[in-house]
Amino acid sequence: MHNTRLDGLTEYPFQRLNALLGGVTSEVAVSEQIAMSIGEPQHAPPAILHTALAQHPLDWGKYPPTPGTPEFRRAVAGWITRRYKLPASMIDAEKNVLPVAGSREALFMAAQLCVPPQKNGRTPTVLMPNPFYQVYFGAAVMNGAEPVFVPATKATGFQPNYTTTPADALDRVAMAYLCTPANPQGTVATLDRLKQTIPLARKHDFVLVSDECYSEIYGDTPPAGALEACAALGGDLKNVLVFNSLSKRSSVPGLRSGFVAGDPDLIAKFNKLRSHGGAVQPVPVLNASIALWNDEAHVNDNRALYRGKFDDAAQILSGRFGFYRPEGGFFLWLDVSDGEKAARALWSKGGIKVLPGGYLARPDASGTNPGQSYIRVALVHDRVHTADALQKLRRVLDSGF
Repeated sequence: MHNTRLDGLTEYPFQRLNALLGGVTSEVAVSEQIAMSIGEPQHAPPAILHTALAQHPLDWGKYPPTPGTPEFRRAVAGWITRRYKLPASMIDAEKNVLPVAGSREALFMAAQLCVPPQKNGRTPTVLMPNPFYQVYFGAAVMNGAEPVFVPATKATGFQPNYTTTPADALDRVAMAYLCTPANPQGTVATLDRLKQTIPLARKHDFVLVSDECYSEIYGDTPPAGALEACAALGGDLKNVLVFNSLSKRSSVPGLRSGFVAGDPDLIAKFNKLRSHGGAVQPVPVLNASIALWNDEAHVNDNRALYRGKFDDAAQILSGRFGFYRPEGGFFLWLDVSDGEKAARALWSKGGIKVLPGGYLARPDASGTNPGQSYIRVALVHDRVHTADALQKLRRVLDSGF
């Protein structure tokens, strides 16, 4: 016996990658191999983390509260207000903020919160970009919704445009995932696009779920956010939930610390849901998170490290494989004609693991997988090793593999 909705899930991308490379022997010594397939930050965590975690050791003996502590909620509300230059009273720490155990778990649970059994008498749908973060698909399927894939290709600027969805189709939508900066393409939804999408969600009564976990890794311009768009539209947070975490911002993916913020009614219901099945954060983790959300110096340093690696990538790959410098995030989205073939060659000849882009997408109406010709390359290692790996990557791909 099992939940038959599981049968609608495909293998997770990294399981597919393991299967793809399972019979391929790398010519490169184990000590020289490098994984650029997973977005796992390898920068050293900030020193303030260790200090904060060591404080108040008796707090490890307390069951953590689902809504977190007032101090945590205030720290997050303060960061949101500073980051997006919001009116001081717009984000209420008690009503608009909830801690989560990293954004992945919460993005998945968002569908449990937002997808009803039916929407206007029909099976509900969930909009998501194509390519997309796989959690979106799994969340929709496991909650009985029909995933609807909206093009996020070169032709659309690598961002989906939900405003082009026919009105009849919008009346079935329960929620729409938006990732900005995007995974895998690194593109950013403009403030104007966000200001167009939020009224659409309110008109057709669906929830805009804005995944902004890469928001603090960018080039020269801080990406806009959905809460910033809400402010520009008058300050109402109705039908909007924003997710963020410390994983990328502070290079602490193992801390599993993030937040969801937005519509107070949805936040209250999310708190109720998570009290039954959500992974709550230990009080020492909440305290360490406060220190990280209140400090920008380590974030600036972290961002500078990524900028240096993108400088190197531009020198090494400019003019090749459709290279462009992403607006945010730490991925390269390279057009190599055949993502699976390139991934096998890079592992065999270069000892480099990358993720085939087709594993992050689904075939469109014409049967074409929009990620099939791409690879995703994560620039998560130190600058020297990253540059060396990119040189090897270029040589392998230039050889025609």
